[in-house]
Amino acid sequence: MGSERGVVAAGHPLTAQAGARVLREGGNAVDAALAAMLVSWVAEPLLTGPGAGGYLLVAGAGEEPVVLDFFVAAPGCGERAAPGELIRVEVSFGDAVQAFHVGAASAGAYGTPAGIEAAARRWGSVPLDRLAAPAAALAREGVEVNAVQAYLFDILTPIYRSAPEGQAAFAPGGALLRAGDRLALPELADTIDRLGAEGAAPFYTGDLADAVVDCLGPRGAVLTRDDLAAYAAQAREPVRAIYRGHAVHTNPPPAAGGTLLALAMARLEDAREGAPTLPQIVEVMEHAQAERTPRFLERLGSTTHIAVVDGDGRACSVTCTNGEGCGIVVPGTGIHVNNIMGEEDLSPLGFHRAAPGTRMPSMMAPTAVLAPDGALRLVLGSAGSNRIRSAVLQVIVGVLDHGLDVDAAVRAPRVHVEGPSVYAEPGVPVEELGERDLVRFRAPNVFFGGAQAVERDPTTGALRGAGDPRRGGAVVVA
Repeated sequence: MGSERGVVAAGHPLTAQAGARVLREGGNAVDAALAAMLVSWVAEPLLTGPGAGGYLLVAGAGEEPVVLDFFVAAPGCGERAAPGELIRVEVSFGDAVQAFHVGAASAGAYGTPAGIEAAARRWGSVPLDRLAAPAAALAREGVEVNAVQAYLFDILTPIYRSAPEGQAAFAPGGALLRAGDRLALPELADTIDRLGAEGAAPFYTGDLADAVVDCLGPRGAVLTRDDLAAYAAQAREPVRAIYRGHAVHTNPPPAAGGTLLALAMARLEDAREGAPTLPQIVEVMEHAQAERTPRFLERLGSTTHIAVVDGDGRACSVTCTNGEGCGIVVPGTGIHVNNIMGEEDLSPLGFHRAAPGTRMPSMMAPTAVLAPDGALRLVLGSAGSNRIRSAVLQVIVGVLDHGLDVDAAVRAPRVHVEGPSVYAEPGVPVEELGERDLVRFRAPNVFFGGAQAVERDPTTGALRGAGDPRRGGAVVVA
């Protein structure tokens, strides 16, 4: 489907609609992505929010590709108390059960408010208060919980019920939220209004920062006022790979996912003999896995992605995550703080070993693919932690090698390699893999990520978007 003003693909219909509205009103791709991000705090509140972190990539329309890093930083600057005890909880994803660590000690220095302000200053054309107003209004009036969000409220119950503040916000009256219920977040609405009016300062050096530290500190947090005051978003040059004559720009170090994706793309390019086979795709996944250091590891995360292309061909790809959230929603603010410091695979030498201020590693990989003439061909990213690079790789292969339209490429069954096992959705021709340790899923599953993507037709310039049905993705044309 084509559009003069642009296309937005996101993890929730309201998120995508917010971005498309900004495009219709004359905003650019970055304006639209920021408006969508703010609505995602309300529509996808377990996945992202003001206590989260992420990355934003801008490319196309003559822009020099750049990544804005606003991921979570390790805490511990200034005077700090000894870390409190992490709370271990188990979460069932149906065909997989994983343990996570939450509580105040799992919180790191969040980045989303700083990232939004930095992106708005560098690329924005719409005032931040205008971008924030629709999200604040939604938070006050409430959002109807859809089936995908209800599933997330169900499986993540042990986390947000680990603290009374989380339960009060996400299980009002003690009842589990189900599809059709309405969730209002009035304190978050006020906080979004503050961001629109005052920028990020209150979150890092003002009363919101004080509220976070005062709430978490007595309960064992390492996070200090100095950590928040020192935080800043950082612009980075993307890592780049050439694939089928196209330039693939993605997330650079200290993040891990983009580098591993680029390695996989380069290895497929070296073995170029037509479209890659399933065994070749599995082999490059295994190769990327072998290249990981302990720093590169990450488990299932509560992550969401937004992809936007405007009418000028400028693309903005942004991925955010709250980890799974520490379970504590800071009273009076609506801020559910991340649990990135409680992720075992991000701390292979033990928890709280990273130097204060260090960006924690991540598999998030917002990506733009540019055609040989420099015009945008595809912009995408995914949720799904370790599955992010697999999802992005397979969507790119689907579009560039198999000639699929972007929606078919996103919906196509996926495979993923983790340790000695090959995980596969129904429809993957696993018989081509021979004797392997196979884990067969009974249906498409959120385990395999949530890819959101927009492609630009290289001949006509028409835009088409795809929202991943695995995570309730939606596309809105402006």
